Amino acid sequence: MNDIHPIYQNDFGIAFQWKKENPTQSNKVQVIFRDIGLLLTQSELRYFATCIKDTVENGKGNLCGDCKTKETCRSLLLNTPAQQVTFAVSYQEAIEVRDLINGTLFRLELDSYFRELGIE
Repeated sequence: MNDIHPIYQNDFGIAFQWKKENPTQSNKVQVIFRDIGLLLTQSELRYFATCIKDTVENGKGNLCGDCKTKETCRSLLLNTPAQQVTFAVSYQEAIEVRDLINGTLFRLELDSYFRELGIE
């Protein structure tokens, strides 16, 4: 953990920036959940947050009524900033990813605000 600067984490995943990263990737955030790693810019994180919001809103009504595995069934498709990549997630996983991405964005924006004020 000495090589990373943690930004946000929950029980489902973690978001961080590499301390010794390539200068061309200095504005990117590594997001890890399940067995997936994404390296995203803040703009891509915002777009991903929108994709997650859409999945959660549309997915709630699409859960199978009497199904015993409806909360864990990976029946929802979650779009990503990479148009070629879509994840199959459960409703609960979508909620967890939403928390991870929204928490990450909140911390990035809060850190940016503090830097503007000269507080670090």
